[in-house]
Amino acid sequence: MVLKAKVYAIDGSEVGEIILPDVFETPLRPDVIKRAFLAVQSLSFQPQSRDLMAGKRSSAVYKSRRRAPAERYVGMARLPREPLTRRARIAPMTVKGRLAHPPLPWKKIVKKIPRKEKKLAMRSAIAATANREVVARRGHVVDEVPSLPLVVSDEAQGISRTSEAMSLFMALGLWPDILRAKESKKVRAGKGKMRGRRYKMAVGPLVVVGEDRGLLRAVRNLPGVDGVLARNLNIMLLAPGAHPGRLTLWTESAIGIVDELWGKDA
Repeated sequence: MVLKAKVYAIDGSEVGEIILPDVFETPLRPDVIKRAFLAVQSLSFQPQSRDLMAGKRSSAVYKSRRRAPAERYVGMARLPREPLTRRARIAPMTVKGRLAHPPLPWKKIVKKIPRKEKKLAMRSAIAATANREVVARRGHVVDEVPSLPLVVSDEAQGISRTSEAMSLFMALGLWPDILRAKESKKVRAGKGKMRGRRYKMAVGPLVVVGEDRGLLRAVRNLPGVDGVLARNLNIMLLAPGAHPGRLTLWTESAIGIVDELWGKDA
């Protein structure tokens, strides 16, 4: 069965059809997509450790059973104690004591998956962008989107102004989803608001181009919108949060590059 998709001009009118590559026939595999997502995400993890002397900088010593007669029968626990004050220190269960099992810098925190499994995850995530049910289930507004996968002519790659990009999204029915992302912006709960990530916002459409002639710069300031070259496409953009089915706008040349990189013969 040959899959076809309609191609739209920048004004929203239909200008032709394009034969979709076999990558869009890949079955949905959310389990494999999640494994690939976590593997890529783990590359950004930072190893953690503690000072080897943390909690041990104390003059406390363990006296065992050899104590003065006055201390022998008061029921005092056998712990490292500071001289004179008798305060317990160093032991994990004591106040200001060391950690029992602190994080170690040599812990393996990078997750790896087989190369073929990573390719299957990418193919499945790409195919999910063509499934209207999966895209809607992810939370995107697709009521005004004419068809999925949404393919626009390469003329759109020459758009260089944000106002022109807004007109493109309005013509293709993507603007309601951008408004949804804009209205979702809120202050993060917890201490993350003090650590450079004060706001949270929903993910909007993804724009994939074969050649950047200004479109990626034009869309980067729109709320929730991400733009990427087809050769740099990755699982983090296609399935944010490990949830497949992102609303995606493809250009004609991007479809061809995706076939070269992720097709069966690649």
